[in-house]
Amino acid sequence: MSLDAKTISVLADRVQHAQDNVHTITKLTDEHPSMSIEDGYAVQEELLRRWTARGDRLVGRKAGLTSKAKMIQMGVDVPSFGMLLASYARPENGAIEMDQLLHPKIEAEIAFVTKDELQGDVTIEQVMAATDYVIPAVEVIDSRYENFKFDLPSVIADNSSSARYVTGGRPRNPREVDLRTIGVAIEKNGEIQALGASAAVLNHPAKAIAMLVKHLADRGQSLPAGAFVMTGGITEAIPVSRGDNVVARFQDMGSVSFRFA
Repeated sequence: MSLDAKTISVLADRVQHAQDNVHTITKLTDEHPSMSIEDGYAVQEELLRRWTARGDRLVGRKAGLTSKAKMIQMGVDVPSFGMLLASYARPENGAIEMDQLLHPKIEAEIAFVTKDELQGDVTIEQVMAATDYVIPAVEVIDSRYENFKFDLPSVIADNSSSARYVTGGRPRNPREVDLRTIGVAIEKNGEIQALGASAAVLNHPAKAIAMLVKHLADRGQSLPAGAFVMTGGITEAIPVSRGDNVVARFQDMGSVSFRFA
């Protein structure tokens, strides 16, 4: 880390205020050009401390920027990780409130729910063995940075643009589907916006979890049993507006639908 604890706290203040009050900020590295990826994760951890102190709950983790399409779209070359809170969840076929969001985009993802703890260096096979089920999910990302423009330390400090998520379809045993070849279509107001296949996520979405577990291990943490993990967008992120109806269809796994109100 290049920033001291006081500066980390000040940056957490800035990000938290933007998230709570739904306004944009300039990326943090504009003022702190030496800010590192580790500093970004330190801001994340400080935010988690504050969120749990006011009654929210950590339910899982997310891997972001895991597909080539997303890396190109955002101009980065390594994944980022973030935290998923209970307050982010929204029901399938329900409405997501636009007045709580700035410039939201949607991503179709495969989510994993673990049945065993994972820690250290793990293989895809070990991830699969520790998985209770996989389920279709759509993440609503919403950067607090102006014009959705950021660098890696800044986006990590903003909890990797986490905002909302919706699950649907049907839970599947990960052994019963080929997690590399699941076709996905995202529709907005009845029109297809993007098509993709699950191999776009690091050639196998379980690899995103293996990378997350290594990331946690480097910080003396593990991924517990019962964790909910979103593995990253299979296609580029799709912008949405008030009134849009969204359906994400997953081959052999069902669909996820909701609207923006």
